[in-house]
Amino acid sequence: MLQPGSAVALPLTTRARAKVNLDLRVLGRRDDGYHELESLVAFAGIGDELTLDPDGPLSLLIAGPRATGLAVDDGNLVLRAARALEAARPGLRFGRLHLVKRLPVASGIGGGSADAAAALRLLARLNGIAMSDPILHDVAAQVGADVPVCLDSRARLMAGIGERLGPALRLPRLFALLVNPGVAVETVAVFRALGLAHGQRLGGPDQKAGYGTVSAAELLANLARSGNDLAVPAQRVAPGIGEVLERLERIPDCRLARMSGSGATCFALFDDCRASAAAAKVLQRDRPDWWVKPTLLS
Repeated sequence: MLQPGSAVALPLTTRARAKVNLDLRVLGRRDDGYHELESLVAFAGIGDELTLDPDGPLSLLIAGPRATGLAVDDGNLVLRAARALEAARPGLRFGRLHLVKRLPVASGIGGGSADAAAALRLLARLNGIAMSDPILHDVAAQVGADVPVCLDSRARLMAGIGERLGPALRLPRLFALLVNPGVAVETVAVFRALGLAHGQRLGGPDQKAGYGTVSAAELLANLARSGNDLAVPAQRVAPGIGEVLERLERIPDCRLARMSGSGATCFALFDDCRASAAAAKVLQRDRPDWWVKPTLLS
């Protein structure tokens, strides 16, 4: 662990990798209105990039191909994360944060949450806070449901409202294609469309032991027996999701097509990188207005 005042190479930079929900079950809605979930999460090889140039007051500059419309205000998750950490650990060193935004906004792959988690990692490194320090998890959970799992961006099971994390998993390599139809989907609208009453339960957690030790074929077979409980309500909010899933399912080499999170990003899984790259080329040709990225999930 670094001690406060230790020399740190400057500037500090980290990737904010896209989060992909390989499956997602809604277990019910608590009396306080929050929904309890269970999900197997993996992370993509693509994402945003965040740089911290200390010292000085906290500030944020956003650039990149997906920066349009993003506000630098009190609602920005990067700034919220930084200020929440300062409230929990007064006297932090700060500086200028520069976010290069490449992931679609409000797209079900945790872009904002990954950015917030990236800010916590950089500030922890600058201030000599170990990543194992419980304060980081506590602050992450305050900022957003997906922020805790994005802290170390490793495959694992997440449960509750995102605060309960299983041990990190070593999944087999998954060759994926991520596709977003260019529609921002608000999570709250999807849960509203799901329509659960306060206190309503849908079931208990699944038994998912062994996900970190199975082969790719076994993992795909397990995933085929699961699903995403938010897919149907999300398509009520954004019908274009259905077109994306239909297109992915029709690709001859596609082993599994599914929506991630609350949408609208969907993913397809393939046996190798050649198949995912070929599928990406076809989709990019046919739908140039869609965000299409082949990647590796781990």
